[in-house]
Amino acid sequence: MGAIMSRTRVLLLNAALGPLDYRVPHDMRVQPGNIVIAPLGPRQLIGVVWEEDSFPDVESVGDNRLRNLVAVVDAPPVPDTLRRLIEWTADYYLAPPAAVLRMTLASMPALEGARTVIEYRRSGDLPDRMTEQRSQAMERIGERQGLIRELAMIGGVSDAVIRGLVKAGAFEPVEVSIDTPFPEPDPAHAPPALSDAQAQAAATLVEAVEAAQFAPFLLDGVTGSGKTEVYFEAIAAAIREGRQVLVLLPEIALTEPFLERFEKRFGTVPVNWHSGLRQSERRRAWRAIASGQAKVVVGARSALFLPYPNLGLIVVDEAHEASFKQEDGVHYHARDVAVMRGLIETFPVILASATPAIETRHQVDLGRYREIKLPSRYGGAEMPAIEGINLLTDPPERGRWIAPLLVKAIDETMAKGEQSLLFLNRRGYAPLTLCRHCGYRFQCPNCTAWMVEHRLTRRLACHHCGHVVPSPRFCPECKEEDSLVACGPGVERIADEVKALWPQARIAIVTSDTLWSPARVAEFVKSVEAGNVDIIVGTQLVTKGYHFPNLTLVGVIDADLGLEGGDLRASERTFQQIVQVAGRAGRGQKPGRVFIQTRLPESEVIQALIAGDVERFYAVETANRRHANAPPFGRFAAIIISSEDAEEAAQVARLIGKSAPMIEGMSVYGPAPAPLSVLRGRHRHRLLIHATRQIDIQSAIREWLGNVVWKSGTRVAVDVDPYSFM
Repeated sequence: MGAIMSRTRVLLLNAALGPLDYRVPHDMRVQPGNIVIAPLGPRQLIGVVWEEDSFPDVESVGDNRLRNLVAVVDAPPVPDTLRRLIEWTADYYLAPPAAVLRMTLASMPALEGARTVIEYRRSGDLPDRMTEQRSQAMERIGERQGLIRELAMIGGVSDAVIRGLVKAGAFEPVEVSIDTPFPEPDPAHAPPALSDAQAQAAATLVEAVEAAQFAPFLLDGVTGSGKTEVYFEAIAAAIREGRQVLVLLPEIALTEPFLERFEKRFGTVPVNWHSGLRQSERRRAWRAIASGQAKVVVGARSALFLPYPNLGLIVVDEAHEASFKQEDGVHYHARDVAVMRGLIETFPVILASATPAIETRHQVDLGRYREIKLPSRYGGAEMPAIEGINLLTDPPERGRWIAPLLVKAIDETMAKGEQSLLFLNRRGYAPLTLCRHCGYRFQCPNCTAWMVEHRLTRRLACHHCGHVVPSPRFCPECKEEDSLVACGPGVERIADEVKALWPQARIAIVTSDTLWSPARVAEFVKSVEAGNVDIIVGTQLVTKGYHFPNLTLVGVIDADLGLEGGDLRASERTFQQIVQVAGRAGRGQKPGRVFIQTRLPESEVIQALIAGDVERFYAVETANRRHANAPPFGRFAAIIISSEDAEEAAQVARLIGKSAPMIEGMSVYGPAPAPLSVLRGRHRHRLLIHATRQIDIQSAIREWLGNVVWKSGTRVAVDVDPYSFM
């Protein structure tokens, strides 16, 4: 036991403040990592006790000016290694440490001591007086249960409406125990029959888990090669060692099929962590994780910062996915932070992907990551044959979007009683609606983006800020009725065309609009497996993770969609997406076929796809990157300035641009209005910084922005290693 601390440094959950010093009362014992309650002005805030030497620049305050800490929270302390990770993340991505710490303390109720809460569910009785609001709330809530606040949010009504329904006896209280332990997965429950290649790969990973040393792996296997089964063996080894495991998935939608597979293998489902959890579920999960009781956690990127006391393995599934990059708040990349956490806490990290990012492959080439390859599909299934359809020579009929060759292929697939999938990465019915009479285009009032028509829900929606208006009957400009035309296809329009061509076919539309919850995803998966769907029409939601043995045909409607635009990773992203969607075909015993509709048959990406030559694509793309000194060979960072006042944003951007440092090996481009120059009512400007690997870009930006002053209404965000250039 060291000397009793009489004063201590605390990092509060307020990103605008740095660490503050407090006095420790006589009867209180605190250590670094303890979660405490500290006074700030009239309020009390949660914070974590931190080492003083982590923040050497903070001015010390005299003992006589310090305020007393209020209390130590009854929760496990934040581990030492995790505090190092928080410091590293804040330093690398130029974020306030408090903003990173917030992700660790992600459930406020978990820090309170209560063990039960009262939730409400339908009692089955309806009140005598049903108002419109009451009916809406009852309909939307359905069988769900939750706190009054949560039910009000689901029902889209005020808390008072729900309280009225409780009073009238329509909802009954249920006492929910919050901290009941989770069932433990059993590593010996149902070990799979692995092929030789799989068994070899699994043995290497198991060995690494048992050694409990830092070892980053790239598990690179073609789609359908059984990567999940392989890393499940590594998970089983970690459970046997009594360690915790974290599996990161890029989308909530993928959680459902994953949970099913996990349950088959380990006899119970893992602990879930994503934004869709109820407050009581979040609290229970957080406490189980922090105490070490939760053995396997599966979650979205935010699960990375939770306080696991003894992690023994992290798996990043579909590690190439761009959604692992956080685009607001702290701009971190979960793949890179996961590897860093493995390094700090000394355990292996597995990056699993059929189409690894060039950055990851480069780490393999440098000998920093070990590669494990699974070159063939499991159980005799073959990779699908890929054909290109040149839309310049074989266009679809007028007013249609599916080329004749693909129509014929779907006819054949239907006749055999097999399933087809049509892929287009565009939600809604059409990306643009205009008036054929006066040319008026529907634009979002808060963003520089067109409103997208959604016919299923009869509204126009902005995909950037969520602004929605009912579908209009006449043009707002010239008041002409029935003059509005939809331009270009979205998945709903393709689905309409499929209905017209194959009226007898059973169609499923898969987008984030139709599968908004894990339960809906599970429903969709069951209906496809049961053979109740003939043709799936979907966006990138269907490109990953699903296994449908009877699906033998995939058609990519517009393969070039992502290639035109300002995205520096466009060709890589297009390649990954199409390989992933093509990988849904022929995963069972029946051979699969893939058709790619394109207007750019000469492009490297398309040619590599049709040839099925992954290596060629990576070689060309890596050479292009090397030539341009783009990542992984050089470094990018973006500075994004935004304000509700257009002039203010432009002024600050010019000021930052003018004061850019002159450093050899570092170029600054801009400022220029961002491609999405208005987003959610804020005017945006961007600067792009391009530097060689040798330059400490973070220090340069830190110093540069430290000398510029701007008004509080203007936000300046820094995005290190950006993925979005919009």
